[in-house]
Amino acid sequence: MASLTVRQLDDALKQQLRLRAARNGRSVEDEVRTILRDAAGDIDMAAEAAAVTAEAKGPATDGRRVLLIIGGGIAAYKSLDLIRRLKERGLSVRCILTKAACEFITPLAAGAIAGEKAFTDLFDPQHEFDVGHIRLAREADLIVVAPATADLMAKMANGLANDLATAVLLATTAKILLAPAMNPRMWSNKATQRNLATLLADGVTLVGPNAGEMAESSERGLGRMAEPLEIAAAALNQFGAKAAQPLLGTKLLITAGPTHEPIDPVRYIANRSSGKQGYAIAIAAAAAGADVTLISGPVNLPKPAGINLVTVETARDMLKAVEAALPADVAIFAAAVADWRVANAGEQKIKKKAGQATPKLALTENPDILATVAHRTTLRPKLVIGFAAETEDLSANAQAKLARKGCDWILANDVSPSTGIMGGDNNTIQLVTPGGIEPWPPQSKDGVAAMLIARIATALTEPTS
Repeated sequence: MASLTVRQLDDALKQQLRLRAARNGRSVEDEVRTILRDAAGDIDMAAEAAAVTAEAKGPATDGRRVLLIIGGGIAAYKSLDLIRRLKERGLSVRCILTKAACEFITPLAAGAIAGEKAFTDLFDPQHEFDVGHIRLAREADLIVVAPATADLMAKMANGLANDLATAVLLATTAKILLAPAMNPRMWSNKATQRNLATLLADGVTLVGPNAGEMAESSERGLGRMAEPLEIAAAALNQFGAKAAQPLLGTKLLITAGPTHEPIDPVRYIANRSSGKQGYAIAIAAAAAGADVTLISGPVNLPKPAGINLVTVETARDMLKAVEAALPADVAIFAAAVADWRVANAGEQKIKKKAGQATPKLALTENPDILATVAHRTTLRPKLVIGFAAETEDLSANAQAKLARKGCDWILANDVSPSTGIMGGDNNTIQLVTPGGIEPWPPQSKDGVAAMLIARIATALTEPTS
């Protein structure tokens, strides 16, 4: 009998074999053996061939295939959410994990979310007999590297190919999108910047890195991986496609961060708000096509792209900025505005002197921005949404606030120190409306933002009674 290998088959037949093998959980070689055994048993192969051919056509998004290479950094955990975000946008996703990435997440987790096996090994006997790394390189329309570590970038810039990820990157002709993630000192290192310049000259596209807190304690700066929503939007841009924009033509007003109420020119009253949730909402709203005005108290966050940012200091400044930004279709008050301010702030620094009594600070109430806008008789947004940051009796306090403020929705969260929500990256929300309380799952603040924007888009399209 003449010798025949899978490599000698034509491309169309090989593709059919791969699809059938994947469907049945076998290697291509085992699938060939099964087909031959079935043929010997007079199985109707014509019907099977028709089924395989139909499957080969795949869904309408088959022309938009993303190969996600996950590098070995702590930001790898975000790549699991990125897989979901890419699939939500109609892209099919395959994953390669570097050896170091497997120290942070598992191939099983990535494969389960992607919907097919995640690849890790250049010398995988089940795939390399068919030159698997070349196939992975050729079958991708876009390669996303997230996180792109300093090590991966160095290997790419210098043409190394000593593992599956770098071999694929060297063999591909597809566009490459990098989402760098590393310590700020590693990012600013001259070697990394040389490698970056080489990669950019080679046509690689970049998303991020962002500035912010690092995984290491007390470390912050430029080096955080871009958020999954940002990377997904950048991936769509590589295809010349745009994300669905359900809020196109809608004007959103969002407040974020704390206010600082001066005691004197040096000291002030404030709270622990980081502004992260409000900024995440602004980013999600802009991605959904909204015209966004973000009115922000003092925060240490970069300006989100595509929004109108207005910075303020005090509660009175914020109220003026809010009123100037009206009319708006939706107003979201995520800022943690100080309830009180010093009635007569000192024009000079209040000095501490030996033997002098402790100065008494007379406080006066700040304007209630949420209630002011919610109770307007003119220029009231169609949807007014507030936040309730509580440390006890969350549901009861949020329901009372909804009635008292006159707003449409309240997003309530427990900000007790043990939750880590105030200043952290995650949040657990209860959506409180006149119709009841809806608990949302614990998730990132980006996830909360995405859920809120989706809910707003739905509410704006529902007919009013």
